[in-house]
Amino acid sequence: MIKLKSAAEIKKMRQAGKIVAAVLQEMERAVAAGVTTGSLDKRAERIIRRAGALPAFLGYHGYPASICTSINEEVVHGIPGLRKLQEGDIISIDVGACLDGYYADAAVTFAVGKISPQAQKLIEVTRRSLEKAIEAMQCGAHLSDVSHAVQSYAEARGFSIVRSYCGHGIGTAMHEEPQVPNFGRPGRGPLLQPGMVLAVEPMINAGGWQVEVLADQWTVVTRDRSLSAHFEHTIAVGENGPEILTVL
Repeated sequence: MIKLKSAAEIKKMRQAGKIVAAVLQEMERAVAAGVTTGSLDKRAERIIRRAGALPAFLGYHGYPASICTSINEEVVHGIPGLRKLQEGDIISIDVGACLDGYYADAAVTFAVGKISPQAQKLIEVTRRSLEKAIEAMQCGAHLSDVSHAVQSYAEARGFSIVRSYCGHGIGTAMHEEPQVPNFGRPGRGPLLQPGMVLAVEPMINAGGWQVEVLADQWTVVTRDRSLSAHFEHTIAVGENGPEILTVL
């Protein structure tokens, strides 16, 4: 069942979203060669807690950290630790915060120093595919119009769409209905209406779309070990168009 949010609830989610956005802004400043993913995690947790919120990921289904740090061929759910970033890496950082019982969730893929042209194009296409999805989030559109916007943009530029993981509704729980795939035919699924809040998150690979999970039971990687990028925003459907909640 899809839960519609009131204006008061969206206001609370907007507050949580600003905390997430502040963390990602700090991550952009902190990402550099030689920095450990564990230090990024500690910094993110401090920001979230100082804002009066809780790290939404910490302990979620047993996840051991406050953010996800997925490097190069890692798609999502990479666990922070002792690994040091290297020049030329790309790192996807996924952040969730819970403030007064309301959640927000967003992700950005960052370049570590100078990266390859392929990596740069992958980041740009993934970011733009999210923008295309947000543009499609108009009242009266179908949910699959959002999915199709991601797929049509990315595949036309030679990249593939991860099919095993998807976006989701969000509100008083991190994951609510509906699921939001990043592929599909347009004109299908429920109609978008005011009060729907979705976490839309394209996960796009430079190679094939197939993925697998590593032995830590969390880290998802591309099966062919090609690069992967991930962008996400929490967005509310409004009568006058979509509103991105995870921005400052």
